[in-house]
Amino acid sequence: MRRPLLLCLLLAACSKGPQADLPAIGDARSLGAEWALVNEQAAEANVTPTYARTMRNELRQQLQTTARSLTQPDSRYAREIQALLAESDDAQPAILRAHAAALKKIEDGLESA
Repeated sequence: MRRPLLLCLLLAACSKGPQADLPAIGDARSLGAEWALVNEQAAEANVTPTYARTMRNELRQQLQTTARSLTQPDSRYAREIQALLAESDDAQPAILRAHAAALKKIEDGLESA
C-alpha cells in the first residue's frame, strides 16, 4: 500500500515542477533584462562604474538564488538561467536580452500548457 502512494506522490511532484517554477522563470527573465539595461546605461556612461558594479553583483546574486530555487534543475530553463549566469558582468546588452527572450519563450510555453 505504501509503494503505490509513494509513487503517486512522486509523480504528482514531478508533474508540478515546471509549473511550480514559473515565478522563478519570470524572475530570471526580469533580472536578465534589468542586467541588460544596467550594461546599456553603463556603456553610455549614464551611470557610475560603482553603481553598475553594485547592480551587477546584486542581479547575479538574485539569479543564483533563483537558480537554486528551481524544482527542475536539469530543465531547459535551468540551463538558460545558468547560461545567463555564465555571462561576464559587462556582457553585451543584446546577449543578455537574448537570454531574457529565451526565458520569456519558455515561460509563455509553460503558461499556455
